[in-house]
Amino acid sequence: RNMATRTRPDGGALPSVVERFVTDCIQEAGQAGVPVESIIDQRLAHLQEHVGGYDYAAVLKAYWKGCEEGDEVLKASALRWLRGEYSTKTEARQALGVRNIIDDDNVYDSLKLLAAFVKLAGYAGLFVVFDEMVNLYKLQSAQARNQNFEQVLRMLNDVLQGNFGGFGFAFGGTPEFLMDTRRGLYSYSALQSRLSENAFATNGLVDLSGPVLRLQSLTPEDLLILLSNIRAVFASGEPAKNLVPDEALPAFMEHCNKHVGDAYFRTPRNTIKAFVQFLAILEQNPGTEWASLVGRVDIAPDAESSAADESDGEGEGGDEDLATVRL
Repeated sequence: RNMATRTRPDGGALPSVVERFVTDCIQEAGQAGVPVESIIDQRLAHLQEHVGGYDYAAVLKAYWKGCEEGDEVLKASALRWLRGEYSTKTEARQALGVRNIIDDDNVYDSLKLLAAFVKLAGYAGLFVVFDEMVNLYKLQSAQARNQNFEQVLRMLNDVLQGNFGGFGFAFGGTPEFLMDTRRGLYSYSALQSRLSENAFATNGLVDLSGPVLRLQSLTPEDLLILLSNIRAVFASGEPAKNLVPDEALPAFMEHCNKHVGDAYFRTPRNTIKAFVQFLAILEQNPGTEWASLVGRVDIAPDAESSAADESDGEGEGGDEDLATVRL
Protein backbone atom coordinates (compact mmCIF):
# COMPACT_ATOMS: atom_id res chain seq x y z
CA ARG A 1 0.00 0.00 0.00
CA ASN A 2 3.02 2.28 0.34
CA MET A 3 3.94 1.93 -3.32
CA ALA A 4 4.21 5.35 -4.97
CA THR A 5 4.71 6.69 -8.47
CA ARG A 6 5.11 10.18 -9.86
CA THR A 7 1.36 10.45 -10.42
CA ARG A 8 0.53 8.79 -7.07
CA PRO A 9 3.18 10.14 -4.70
CA ASP A 10 1.15 9.48 -1.54
CA GLY A 11 1.02 5.71 -1.96
CA GLY A 12 -1.60 3.26 -3.17
CA ALA A 13 -0.09 3.16 -6.65
CA LEU A 14 -0.25 -0.61 -7.20
CA PRO A 15 -3.75 -0.61 -8.78
CA SER A 16 -2.76 2.13 -11.23
CA VAL A 17 0.41 0.23 -12.21
CA VAL A 18 -1.57 -2.95 -12.90
CA GLU A 19 -4.22 -0.96 -14.78
CA ARG A 20 -1.53 0.64 -16.92
CA PHE A 21 -0.15 -2.78 -17.81
CA VAL A 22 -3.59 -4.12 -18.73
CA THR A 23 -4.42 -1.01 -20.78
CA ASP A 24 -1.15 -1.26 -22.72
CA CYS A 25 -1.85 -4.92 -23.48
CA ILE A 26 -5.36 -4.10 -24.72
CA GLN A 27 -4.05 -1.34 -26.97
CA GLU A 28 -1.29 -3.54 -28.36
CA ALA A 29 -3.74 -6.36 -29.02
CA GLY A 30 -6.07 -3.99 -30.85
CA GLN A 31 -3.28 -2.70 -33.07
CA ALA A 32 -1.99 -6.20 -33.84
CA GLY A 33 -5.45 -7.70 -34.28
CA VAL A 34 -4.78 -10.56 -31.86
CA PRO A 35 -6.54 -11.63 -28.64
CA VAL A 36 -5.62 -9.67 -25.53
CA GLU A 37 -4.90 -12.88 -23.65
CA SER A 38 -2.12 -13.81 -26.06
CA ILE A 39 -0.42 -10.43 -25.57
CA ILE A 40 -0.65 -10.76 -21.78
CA ASP A 41 0.75 -14.30 -21.91
CA GLN A 42 3.58 -13.11 -24.13
CA ARG A 43 4.52 -10.25 -21.82
CA LEU A 44 4.24 -12.25 -18.61
CA ALA A 45 6.30 -15.16 -19.94
CA HIS A 46 9.44 -13.37 -18.71
CA LEU A 47 8.16 -13.37 -15.13
CA GLN A 48 7.78 -17.14 -15.11
CA GLU A 49 11.56 -17.49 -15.33
CA HIS A 50 11.90 -16.19 -11.76
CA VAL A 51 11.18 -17.94 -8.47
CA GLY A 52 7.43 -17.79 -7.86
CA GLY A 53 6.87 -16.23 -11.27
CA TYR A 54 4.20 -18.68 -12.42
CA ASP A 55 1.80 -17.74 -9.62
CA TYR A 56 2.65 -14.06 -10.02
CA ALA A 57 1.76 -14.17 -13.71
CA ALA A 58 -1.42 -16.12 -12.95
CA VAL A 59 -2.57 -13.46 -10.47
CA LEU A 60 -1.92 -10.63 -12.94
CA LYS A 61 -3.87 -12.52 -15.57
CA ALA A 62 -6.71 -12.99 -13.09
CA TYR A 63 -6.83 -9.21 -12.64
CA TRP A 64 -7.26 -8.81 -16.40
CA LYS A 65 -10.06 -11.38 -16.39
CA GLY A 66 -11.74 -9.41 -13.62
CA CYS A 67 -11.55 -6.30 -15.80
CA GLU A 68 -13.01 -8.14 -18.80
CA GLU A 69 -15.86 -9.70 -16.83
CA GLY A 70 -16.51 -6.74 -14.55
CA ASP A 71 -15.69 -8.90 -11.53
CA GLU A 72 -14.59 -6.45 -8.85
CA VAL A 73 -14.16 -9.26 -6.31
CA LEU A 74 -11.63 -11.01 -8.54
CA LYS A 75 -9.73 -7.75 -9.10
CA ALA A 76 -9.66 -7.03 -5.37
CA SER A 77 -8.46 -10.58 -4.67
CA ALA A 78 -5.63 -10.19 -7.17
CA LEU A 79 -4.51 -6.90 -5.62
CA ARG A 80 -4.76 -8.43 -2.17
CA TRP A 81 -2.45 -11.27 -3.25
CA LEU A 82 0.04 -8.87 -4.83
CA ARG A 83 0.16 -6.90 -1.57
CA GLY A 84 0.90 -10.07 0.41
CA GLU A 85 -2.30 -9.81 2.43
CA TYR A 86 -3.34 -13.47 2.22
CA SER A 87 -2.46 -15.36 5.38
CA THR A 88 -3.25 -18.90 4.17
CA LYS A 89 -2.59 -20.71 0.91
CA THR A 90 -6.05 -22.28 1.03
CA GLU A 91 -7.76 -18.91 0.91
CA ALA A 92 -5.59 -17.77 -2.01
CA ARG A 93 -6.23 -21.00 -3.92
CA GLN A 94 -9.99 -20.65 -3.51
CA ALA A 95 -9.97 -17.03 -4.67
CA LEU A 96 -7.37 -17.11 -7.44
CA GLY A 97 -6.40 -20.71 -8.10
CA VAL A 98 -2.75 -20.24 -7.10
CA ARG A 99 -0.83 -22.49 -4.77
CA ASN A 100 1.48 -20.03 -3.03
CA ILE A 101 1.22 -16.71 -1.21
CA ILE A 102 3.67 -13.93 -0.45
CA ASP A 103 5.03 -14.41 3.06
CA ASP A 104 8.21 -13.89 5.08
CA ASP A 105 10.01 -16.71 3.28
CA ASN A 106 9.63 -15.32 -0.24
CA VAL A 107 9.09 -11.60 0.24
CA TYR A 108 12.39 -10.71 -1.42
CA ASP A 109 11.60 -12.90 -4.43
CA SER A 110 8.22 -11.17 -4.69
CA LEU A 111 9.94 -7.77 -4.67
CA LYS A 112 12.13 -8.89 -7.55
CA LEU A 113 9.04 -10.01 -9.43
CA LEU A 114 7.39 -6.67 -8.71
CA ALA A 115 10.46 -4.87 -10.05
CA ALA A 116 10.30 -6.94 -13.24
CA PHE A 117 6.57 -6.29 -13.56
CA VAL A 118 6.76 -2.51 -13.20
CA LYS A 119 9.28 -2.51 -16.04
CA LEU A 120 6.75 -4.42 -18.15
CA ALA A 121 4.22 -1.74 -17.21
CA GLY A 122 6.46 0.95 -18.69
CA TYR A 123 8.38 2.20 -15.65
CA ALA A 124 12.15 2.42 -15.36
CA GLY A 125 12.29 0.19 -12.31
CA LEU A 126 11.51 -0.18 -8.62
CA PHE A 127 13.23 1.55 -5.71
CA VAL A 128 12.55 0.15 -2.24
CA VAL A 129 13.21 2.13 0.96
CA PHE A 130 13.72 0.32 4.27
CA ASP A 131 13.57 2.78 7.15
CA GLU A 132 14.14 2.26 10.89
CA MET A 133 16.67 -0.51 10.26
CA VAL A 134 17.85 0.05 13.82
CA ASN A 135 15.06 -2.37 14.79
CA LEU A 136 17.25 -5.21 13.50
CA TYR A 137 20.02 -3.92 15.73
CA LYS A 138 17.68 -4.14 18.71
CA LEU A 139 16.75 -7.79 18.15
CA GLN A 140 17.79 -9.82 21.18
CA SER A 141 18.26 -13.11 19.33
CA ALA A 142 21.56 -13.40 17.48
CA GLN A 143 20.02 -16.05 15.24
CA ALA A 144 17.15 -13.74 14.25
CA ARG A 145 19.58 -10.91 13.52
CA ASN A 146 21.78 -13.12 11.36
CA GLN A 147 18.80 -14.40 9.38
CA ASN A 148 17.83 -10.82 8.60
CA PHE A 149 21.42 -9.93 7.78
CA GLU A 150 21.53 -12.83 5.31
CA GLN A 151 18.60 -11.30 3.45
CA VAL A 152 20.31 -7.90 3.46
CA LEU A 153 23.43 -9.58 2.06
CA ARG A 154 21.37 -11.22 -0.66
CA MET A 155 19.88 -7.87 -1.68
CA LEU A 156 23.27 -6.19 -1.59
CA ASN A 157 24.86 -8.86 -3.77
CA ASP A 158 22.11 -8.61 -6.38
CA VAL A 159 22.50 -4.84 -6.61
CA LEU A 160 26.29 -4.58 -6.47
CA GLN A 161 26.81 -7.44 -8.91
CA GLY A 162 24.13 -6.26 -11.32
CA ASN A 163 22.21 -9.53 -11.14
CA PHE A 164 18.85 -7.79 -11.43
CA GLY A 165 18.37 -4.58 -13.39
CA GLY A 166 15.93 -1.81 -12.56
CA PHE A 167 15.97 -2.63 -8.86
CA GLY A 168 17.42 -0.50 -6.06
CA PHE A 169 17.39 -0.27 -2.27
CA ALA A 170 17.98 2.33 0.41
CA PHE A 171 18.43 1.30 4.04
CA GLY A 172 18.06 3.94 6.73
CA GLY A 173 19.67 3.37 10.12
CA THR A 174 21.86 4.79 12.83
CA PRO A 175 25.68 4.61 12.80
CA GLU A 176 25.50 1.97 15.54
CA PHE A 177 23.29 -0.22 13.36
CA LEU A 178 26.00 -0.19 10.71
CA MET A 179 29.28 -0.19 12.61
CA ASP A 180 28.64 -2.08 15.84
CA THR A 181 30.75 -5.24 15.49
CA ARG A 182 28.64 -7.04 18.07
CA ARG A 183 25.06 -6.39 16.95
CA GLY A 184 25.20 -4.24 13.81
CA LEU A 185 25.78 -5.05 10.16
CA TYR A 186 29.52 -5.16 10.81
CA SER A 187 28.94 -8.18 13.07
CA TYR A 188 28.28 -10.13 9.86
CA SER A 189 31.68 -10.47 8.21
CA ALA A 190 30.34 -10.71 4.65
CA LEU A 191 28.44 -7.45 5.09
CA GLN A 192 31.35 -5.72 6.79
CA SER A 193 33.65 -6.43 3.85
CA ARG A 194 31.09 -5.09 1.37
CA LEU A 195 30.04 -2.03 3.36
CA SER A 196 33.43 -0.92 4.66
CA GLU A 197 34.11 2.71 3.86
CA ASN A 198 36.87 4.13 1.71
CA ALA A 199 40.03 4.24 3.81
CA PHE A 200 41.11 7.43 2.04
CA ALA A 201 37.90 9.30 2.98
CA THR A 202 39.33 11.01 6.05
CA ASN A 203 39.89 14.57 7.26
CA GLY A 204 36.72 15.89 5.68
CA LEU A 205 37.07 13.98 2.40
CA VAL A 206 33.95 12.14 1.23
CA ASP A 207 33.30 9.30 -1.20
CA LEU A 208 29.74 9.23 -2.53
CA SER A 209 30.32 6.33 -4.91
CA GLY A 210 30.29 3.65 -2.21
CA PRO A 211 27.29 1.78 -0.81
CA VAL A 212 27.28 3.79 2.45
CA LEU A 213 26.27 7.45 2.53
CA ARG A 214 26.64 9.21 5.86
CA LEU A 215 24.15 11.98 6.55
CA GLN A 216 25.74 14.91 8.32
CA SER A 217 24.28 15.84 11.68
CA LEU A 218 22.90 19.31 12.26
CA THR A 219 25.41 21.78 13.60
CA PRO A 220 24.37 24.28 16.31
CA GLU A 221 24.30 26.93 13.59
CA ASP A 222 21.95 24.77 11.50
CA LEU A 223 19.66 24.27 14.47
CA LEU A 224 19.60 28.02 15.14
CA ILE A 225 18.44 28.62 11.57
CA LEU A 226 15.82 25.89 11.93
CA LEU A 227 14.43 27.40 15.13
CA SER A 228 14.36 30.80 13.45
CA ASN A 229 12.36 29.38 10.55
CA ILE A 230 9.88 27.74 12.92
CA ARG A 231 9.45 31.07 14.67
CA ALA A 232 8.80 32.68 11.28
CA VAL A 233 6.10 30.10 10.53
CA PHE A 234 4.29 30.97 13.75
CA ALA A 235 4.53 34.65 12.79
CA SER A 236 3.19 33.97 9.26
CA GLY A 237 6.42 35.38 7.85
CA GLU A 238 5.98 38.81 9.47
CA PRO A 239 8.95 39.70 11.74
CA ALA A 240 6.80 42.14 13.71
CA LYS A 241 4.66 39.22 14.91
CA ASN A 242 7.55 37.09 16.21
CA LEU A 243 6.56 35.52 19.51
CA VAL A 244 10.11 35.64 20.90
CA PRO A 245 13.08 37.94 20.21
CA ASP A 246 16.33 36.78 18.65
CA GLU A 247 18.03 36.34 22.02
CA ALA A 248 15.43 33.72 22.99
CA LEU A 249 16.75 31.25 20.41
CA PRO A 250 20.30 30.92 21.83
CA ALA A 251 18.80 30.82 25.33
CA PHE A 252 16.55 27.92 24.35
CA MET A 253 19.49 26.08 22.74
CA GLU A 254 21.62 26.60 25.83
CA HIS A 255 18.84 25.15 27.98
CA CYS A 256 18.67 22.10 25.69
CA ASN A 257 22.43 21.67 25.79
CA LYS A 258 22.42 21.58 29.58
CA HIS A 259 19.67 18.96 29.75
CA VAL A 260 20.47 16.71 26.78
CA GLY A 261 24.04 17.48 25.73
CA ASP A 262 25.21 17.56 22.13
CA ALA A 263 22.48 15.06 21.17
CA TYR A 264 20.05 17.98 21.06
CA PHE A 265 21.30 18.90 17.57
CA ARG A 266 22.40 15.44 16.39
CA THR A 267 18.90 13.98 16.93
CA PRO A 268 16.80 17.13 17.30
CA ARG A 269 13.32 15.62 17.15
CA ASN A 270 12.41 16.25 20.78
CA THR A 271 14.12 19.65 20.75
CA ILE A 272 11.99 20.82 17.83
CA LYS A 273 8.84 19.40 19.40
CA ALA A 274 9.56 21.24 22.65
CA PHE A 275 10.23 24.50 20.79
CA VAL A 276 6.93 24.23 18.91
CA GLN A 277 5.10 23.63 22.20
CA PHE A 278 6.99 26.56 23.72
CA LEU A 279 5.80 28.89 20.95
CA ALA A 280 2.27 27.49 21.12
CA ILE A 281 2.00 28.46 24.80
CA LEU A 282 3.25 31.97 24.08
CA GLU A 283 0.84 32.34 21.17
CA GLN A 284 -2.21 31.22 23.15
CA ASN A 285 -1.29 33.08 26.33
CA PRO A 286 -0.50 36.68 25.36
CA GLY A 287 1.59 38.57 27.88
CA THR A 288 3.53 35.53 29.09
CA GLU A 289 7.26 36.17 29.46
CA TRP A 290 9.33 33.79 27.36
CA ALA A 291 12.26 33.94 29.79
CA SER A 292 10.11 32.52 32.58
CA LEU A 293 9.12 29.53 30.43
CA VAL A 294 12.50 28.51 29.05
CA GLY A 295 13.75 27.15 32.35
CA ARG A 296 10.62 25.02 32.73
CA VAL A 297 10.88 23.32 29.34
CA ASP A 298 11.60 19.62 29.84
CA ILE A 299 13.68 18.14 27.00
CA ALA A 300 13.85 14.35 26.96
CA PRO A 301 16.71 12.63 25.11
CA ASP A 302 15.64 11.28 21.75
CA ALA A 303 14.86 7.58 21.97
CA GLU A 304 17.05 6.70 18.99
CA SER A 305 20.04 8.58 20.35
CA SER A 306 20.20 6.21 23.29
CA ALA A 307 19.23 3.08 21.38
CA ALA A 308 22.71 1.65 21.57
CA ASP A 309 22.91 1.96 25.34
CA GLU A 310 19.46 0.46 25.81
CA SER A 311 20.23 -2.42 23.47
CA ASP A 312 23.47 -3.19 25.25
CA GLY A 313 21.70 -3.20 28.58
CA GLU A 314 18.91 -5.43 27.34
CA GLY A 315 21.34 -7.66 25.51
CA GLU A 316 22.76 -8.90 28.77
CA GLY A 317 19.71 -11.09 29.02
CA GLY A 318 19.85 -12.18 25.39
CA ASP A 319 20.92 -15.49 23.98
CA GLU A 320 24.45 -14.34 23.10
CA ASP A 321 25.50 -13.41 26.64
CA LEU A 322 24.51 -16.56 28.48
CA ALA A 323 26.71 -17.61 31.33
CA THR A 324 27.36 -21.07 32.72
CA VAL A 325 26.15 -21.46 36.27
CA ARG A 326 26.98 -24.48 38.40
CA LEU A 327 24.99 -25.15 41.57
